[in-house]
Amino acid sequence: MDDPSTFSSESGAYDISTVDLSDDRYEVKQSMVRDKYTVRDSAGNVVLRGKQKLFKLKEEFPFVTGDDEDAFSVKAGGIMDVAGNYAITDAGTGEEVVVLDEDYSLFVENWTVRDPETGEAVATIRSKNKLLSTLRHLVGAANLIPNKYEIFDADGGHVGDIEGEFSMRDEYTVTIDDASDVPKEAVIAAACILDALENK
Repeated sequence: MDDPSTFSSESGAYDISTVDLSDDRYEVKQSMVRDKYTVRDSAGNVVLRGKQKLFKLKEEFPFVTGDDEDAFSVKAGGIMDVAGNYAITDAGTGEEVVVLDEDYSLFVENWTVRDPETGEAVATIRSKNKLLSTLRHLVGAANLIPNKYEIFDADGGHVGDIEGEFSMRDEYTVTIDDASDVPKEAVIAAACILDALENK
């Protein structure tokens, strides 16, 4: 951390100033409108809403809080020159919080959450089912089967899960271990856009 004054003593370098995602469990639900998502905490309160902007040259997913205040955005092509990367930008500060990039393997859906300046991995999200991942890429109907992911910290330790549920609309439960030091905001945002990005 180059400038400790940038962050409060209770927040980390990867926190987002506009939201407080301190819960350990969130429900991510897609609306009937494609690529529109609502995120609720364990008490059922809406904490985030996101919607992909259509007709943009670059994909963009702006998120607002439950009070409709700008929270953060996820945009294709961050500062890092990595193919298939998405920058999560804090709406309050205008700063990139993390960069999300996809491993383009046909047989597995892996995403890495990276520091936007150093490129260092701070977390990874990996599909639990290689066969389903392959089918989801090759057969459109396979996208009706919910996928499941594991979340790992920078050292490869398991810190949480993203569990898909059978539904006409995609639904995911994101659970992050209480002791985890992975950036929750980034992982919640990843859970929201994972579905849209992998079905595009």
